Amino acid sequence: MNAAPGPAPDLQTRYARHVRRRAVVTAVLAVLLGLAALASLCIGAFPVRPHDVSALLTGQAGAAVRHVLLDIRLPRVLAALLAGAGLGLAGAVMQNVLRNPLASPFTLGVSQGAAFGAAFAIIVLGAGRVAAAGPGPVAVHHTYLVAGSAFVGSLVTVAALLILAAWRGLGPAALILAGVALSAFFSAATMLLQYFASDIDVAAAVFWTFGDLGKAAWRETAVIAVPLVPAAAYALLRRWHFNALLWGDDTARSLGVAVTRLRLAALILAALVAAATTACLGIIGFVGLIAPHIMRMLTGQDHRFLLPGSMLAGALLLLASDALARTVLAPIVLPVGILTSFAGVPLFLFLLVRRGGIAP
Repeated sequence: MNAAPGPAPDLQTRYARHVRRRAVVTAVLAVLLGLAALASLCIGAFPVRPHDVSALLTGQAGAAVRHVLLDIRLPRVLAALLAGAGLGLAGAVMQNVLRNPLASPFTLGVSQGAAFGAAFAIIVLGAGRVAAAGPGPVAVHHTYLVAGSAFVGSLVTVAALLILAAWRGLGPAALILAGVALSAFFSAATMLLQYFASDIDVAAAVFWTFGDLGKAAWRETAVIAVPLVPAAAYALLRRWHFNALLWGDDTARSLGVAVTRLRLAALILAALVAAATTACLGIIGFVGLIAPHIMRMLTGQDHRFLLPGSMLAGALLLLASDALARTVLAPIVLPVGILTSFAGVPLFLFLLVRRGGIAP
């Protein structure tokens, strides 16, 4: 005779289990990210062991190891962590405030707008040059000018999307189409600048558009970090407001959320993060699209876990993609933006055809 089933757990117990499972997922991601960062420091033509990394922390590493780690690999790893986290955060925020699962800095044209602004700074304002030394043949020697121009370009894109949405009441699918149109416009404008530019300026602009972590030095890492810190702080402080938006604008307003102000602030901060990343590293597509969807499968829609999880997943994706880019055709190092695009296009098409691609 079977024993009678015990009493069902009450709501509070089930909620505690819900929170604990998602906290465990976040902690596991953080551990995996730390291991991936350590492995990335060791990958390369110059052999570095985990023991060498610990020797660097204690000040006992040799001169060659110190140079490779401090001047080459550590800035690259930190740039991957910061850029991946920023793009993942920007994608999660945009998908929430625009109520569109296909929204991301790349699919909405924000990255292309930032690319046009950066190309304008390089070609028209003279921020590019042939490099005498460094990771590539061309360097950008006015990083802050390029970053500022990229931010202006990204803000123009966001402003255009908001104006179209308010003026014509565009739905989720129409916003994606508007983003595609803006992407085409800014791509054409960038090519127009390149057509009338000198060979050196064209080389600088084209080389810069490759999404490549090899461009990262300590200065670029700092530029990426500056907007990411306030953007992450704002998003995490407003995590309950983002949860309220899941139920619609009217419900969020009834709960005391300033919906318009939240949407504008979130989009501007997301654009700033995407602009800084694009200005320093070039166009890195689809990380902001992939990372939030991976975390929704693991943690659900709760933004208390979705936002930090998207940052961790974005950083892990970009770090893993960079490690693959450095090893798949070694000693040739591929731009990481190529690999992220190859990985992101199938997911984008899957989301597009699943229930029309517009269901949140």
